[in-house]
Amino acid sequence: MGPRAKILIAPLALLLAAGGVSAQDEQFDFMPPGGRALLLEILSGPDAEALAKIAAMDQSAEDWRAWAEEQSGELGDEALATFAGYAELNLPVADDVLAALTESGDATLLPPDGKDLAIAQCQFCHSMFSGYMMHDRDEVGWKGTFKAPFHAEIPMTEVERDTFARYSAINMPLGFEDVPPELRF
Repeated sequence: MGPRAKILIAPLALLLAAGGVSAQDEQFDFMPPGGRALLLEILSGPDAEALAKIAAMDQSAEDWRAWAEEQSGELGDEALATFAGYAELNLPVADDVLAALTESGDATLLPPDGKDLAIAQCQFCHSMFSGYMMHDRDEVGWKGTFKAPFHAEIPMTEVERDTFARYSAINMPLGFEDVPPELRF
């Protein structure tokens, strides 16, 4: 597949992953959940009124973390940090998204989280395993990957890049044994 085809296919893949209809979702269940998925876990499922209320909130990562701990004492430190980082960067949502969310309660209207973005973008050019899952970087290091010419053209907004970088800094690298053998190398 040539670079032009990748550029044309990447936005479609992102839309599919963000919409929760990616055939690969189950294939990547071993990866830690992203912020949007954790929000649904905290709420014990989609609830239009609750999702809209939360999607309208504007808080710091520390305040989001405290809120999540209060709502669900079962999340570990990494999950709390993942959710708080996602919420700080992606909430509140735009008014049109909020209106649609209020009507439908469809969590796929929320911005994609770091896991969604990784699945949609990383595997087109290289192995998810060696090119992503085994790297140990901080948030600045992950954000720096977009400075490379071949990453600079990935169709992501700055907020999406920040969301990806924060998720990755918290949740990567994975342990070798955590990755299914068919996805190694």
